[in-house]
Amino acid sequence: MIASRREFLKKSCILCAGLSTSAMVLSSCQATHYATGAFTDTEVVLPISEFTYEKKGQQLKRSFIIIQNDKLEFPIYLYRFSDTKYSALWMKCSHKGAELQASGDHLYCSSHGSEFNNLGNVNQGPAEKNLRTFPVSVQDDSILINLRQS
Repeated sequence: MIASRREFLKKSCILCAGLSTSAMVLSSCQATHYATGAFTDTEVVLPISEFTYEKKGQQLKRSFIIIQNDKLEFPIYLYRFSDTKYSALWMKCSHKGAELQASGDHLYCSSHGSEFNNLGNVNQGPAEKNLRTFPVSVQDDSILINLRQS
């Protein structure tokens, strides 16, 4: 009876861990939207409309977008707080330089477990430094990310 109880507990723990991981992966995959943006010498310009999508006839807003472009060494995580307030974060871990993964309102490093919030602040180490941020402004129907300042 003890062996079967141990086996049950072991399988239950494995199942719970697997379901938790699967839920996190699936929720982050469904919500992730990638954009390339238009590049100038000093900034990335992205239409605000990139945050809007339609689902079952309703106009909804994404909470974040990942900007990927061959001109970038690492992607930029652009988080939307409101129609006029955004944060832009370099998706390079400040611990060892691995590319970060986005999951809703936070970024995490699959290499060493560091986690950062949507402002780039460290939530969990081993990273000790916050992420590089970029100034963001809204002009007409566009979001401008300044790549020279941080």
